Amino acid sequence: MVNVEENKVKVSVIIPVYNVEKYLRECLDSVVNQTLKDIEIICVDDGSTDGSGAI
Repeated sequence: MVNVEENKVKVSVIIPVYNVEKYLRECLDSVVNQTLKDIEIICVDDGSTDGSGAI
């Protein structure tokens, strides 16, 4: 018997973040609105000095 959960497509989207407050919401909206829904989104902020971390 095949476990259906094991056959799901899983994708990790890694988004580097460094002082991109101006573009980050649009980027995240774009990823969230893709047709593939079984994803995880990982944002890696390397010490932004703008409001990127708050987003």
